Amino acid sequence: MELEDLKKLIEFLKETDITELQLEKDGTKVKIKREKFLSSIEMPIQKSPVFHEKITQETEEETQRLVTITSPIVGTFYRSPAPDAAPFVEVGLRVKKGQVLCVIEAMKLMNEIESDVDGIIVKALVENGQPVEYGEPLFLIEPM
Repeated sequence: MELEDLKKLIEFLKETDITELQLEKDGTKVKIKREKFLSSIEMPIQKSPVFHEKITQETEEETQRLVTITSPIVGTFYRSPAPDAAPFVEVGLRVKKGQVLCVIEAMKLMNEIESDVDGIIVKALVENGQPVEYGEPLFLIEPM
């Protein structure tokens, strides 16, 4: 069996669904095997309007019961009083009304932002050192 014959067999396999071929010619045995790869199959996920509405409603109800602490000024948000100090609060921590949650630096003045309610910090919405705008949400608190 010549090299040209092998090339023809390989080309033949590429054009067919055959994955394995064994051939014997003039005392020479040749076995060609290729793995059949499946391309990824995309299946659309169909969400019913009722399912979508229920998820949206649950999310809205959860968000409505949470208190959003917003920035009263434009400035830079800091989670701790100094770069090497521990943060004022962490997610999951219980806070009291009036407790300092963070500071916002505006025009070289550090403005302490306090909690409006007793509760638990559910989510911190701003990264340390990030600029914030007036009214931008900073924390979500679940009231107790």
